[in-house]
Amino acid sequence: MTSAAATEPSFDLDPTLPPSDYDILIVEDTASMRTIYEAHMRRAGYRTLATGTAGEALELFRAHRVSVVLLDLMLPDRDGLDLLIDLLDVRPSTSVVVVAAERSTERTVSAIRRGALDYLVKPVSETRLMEAVEAAQRAANLAHPPHSKQARTPVGDFVGHSAPMLEVYETIRACARSMAPVCIIGENGTGKEMAAQAIHRLSDRAQGPFITLDCGALTSDRFETEVFGHRRGAFAGAVNDRLGAAELADGGTLFLDEICDLPLALQTKLLRFLQTGQVHPLGAEAARRVNLRILAATSITPEEAMRRGQLRSDLYYRLMVVPLRMPPLRNRPEDIPLLADTFLHRFSALEGRGLNTIAPETMARLKAHNWPGNVRELANVVRAATVLHEGDMVLPDMLPKALQDIPSAAPVAENRPDFESMTLAELERAAIEAALGRHDGAVQRAAADLGVAPSTLYRKLDTWRQD
Repeated sequence: MTSAAATEPSFDLDPTLPPSDYDILIVEDTASMRTIYEAHMRRAGYRTLATGTAGEALELFRAHRVSVVLLDLMLPDRDGLDLLIDLLDVRPSTSVVVVAAERSTERTVSAIRRGALDYLVKPVSETRLMEAVEAAQRAANLAHPPHSKQARTPVGDFVGHSAPMLEVYETIRACARSMAPVCIIGENGTGKEMAAQAIHRLSDRAQGPFITLDCGALTSDRFETEVFGHRRGAFAGAVNDRLGAAELADGGTLFLDEICDLPLALQTKLLRFLQTGQVHPLGAEAARRVNLRILAATSITPEEAMRRGQLRSDLYYRLMVVPLRMPPLRNRPEDIPLLADTFLHRFSALEGRGLNTIAPETMARLKAHNWPGNVRELANVVRAATVLHEGDMVLPDMLPKALQDIPSAAPVAENRPDFESMTLAELERAAIEAALGRHDGAVQRAAADLGVAPSTLYRKLDTWRQD
């Protein structure tokens, strides 16, 4: 990604690779076995990724979307059971089939309790292997049915499954292949540039450049050069040709960040460019037409900016073809645990620290905070904890003082259900909801507590949501 103006470093999820859809990730340290497994899978029509180490497996898993993992427990760099936990922490609805060199009751039980769907012992026949993989694929489809799978899957590098974020994903997918301008509206730290990147990646221009122009940093004396460029000798000091943001974005996407901060006098020039699609660099003999997609973003609502006289109405109507409103983190609190865990594992690996769990009382404070800085603030809080503290669990005293002072939720008087009057289905639901409550909504831990596979809970939860 190229930027025409300096931008603030992002602490959002690392967009190093675009997400791609694969069916199966094969994690097997023996090259010959990897080749055999891949051949079986591909004959059956599955799209595969394969690796021989736990480290690379986790990187591939985070960068790509797979529904099934075939996991060998004996890996050269890490125990497969530990990797199993990390994989399901990143994407809990994944179906994992474990492959081991020998049958071990203890290891089998441990793998199933940690979320594995099946446990195979080498040597595995092609018939047995494909039966397990097909069952895993069916379980993955039950967790995310085909008709709703795409709508519920995050786009780009977003994390979260709350209703506000599902609307964001739906809008991004709907507008990505259009040429219509999109105006992304949201508070600072909500992921406006990530949304723009996601639209670009899903568009027909994904192979073209993505250029960011910081409108708040543009002044009258810099506008022409930054946007349209100049030719050598156009003015004193112009010793070389320079391409502006508009030419750099030719064939791709131009992202106008903080469009409402652009001075009114410069909005007229920008509007003229948007109307004609032509750039005329300073010192050039003629203008040339460029072919690009326009995306814009603002941290204040365009309607409010027009009322304040900060945004021209004609520019507003030019850019507000498709509005995309990013929800503040306080409006999606159910996403906080997943975001916090994702940041914790990412920053602990980056900083070489051992923190891998957030204590329940710490998570309670994170969920109770108002997060004026949104996702970026949450990322900074988690990163500070990994930099400044040792251990394996994030405790309340590792948080900033303002979050330490947030009181834990007051204990609620226990309201015991009348078990004798409940049906079997009602008892089952009560047990599952109680387990989820004990583990702060963590499906993997709740499933282990109940002694069932996580896919069982996902199926139940999906059924209840549809009721």
